[in-house]
Amino acid sequence: MKQKVTIAKAEWRGSELALVPGNETDLSVLKPKGQLLVDSDGLSFIYITEDDEDYIYISLPEAIWPELNVALRENSSVVAVSGGTQLELIGIHSELEYLIENIKGNGNYGEELVKRVEEIFFAESEF
Repeated sequence: MKQKVTIAKAEWRGSELALVPGNETDLSVLKPKGQLLVDSDGLSFIYITEDDEDYIYISLPEAIWPELNVALRENSSVVAVSGGTQLELIGIHSELEYLIENIKGNGNYGEELVKRVEEIFFAESEF
């Protein structure tokens, strides 16, 4: 099973959105892949990173989607931070825009995920 880092909170640091995992994680060994997956059952987006041995998934749960939506609309940098290190989640804006457009009205992702994506990402603005 792939290692998964779950983001527990999102906080603004100036114009940058900092995503903080629930457990301290050594982000310095991770390389961003610039790709997102969808976990319909877990109501989260999964940002893919890798280390020298395997892929490491960074889970972006529904609880932080409102802040991700703000970062997307304002084109703000998004970084994962832990233990004094940070990892910029490159490509997250284009990947997120692509996925939320595909999820909108698409029952293949599951009713609850579609509902939450539409409520959070399309409540105020259209892409």
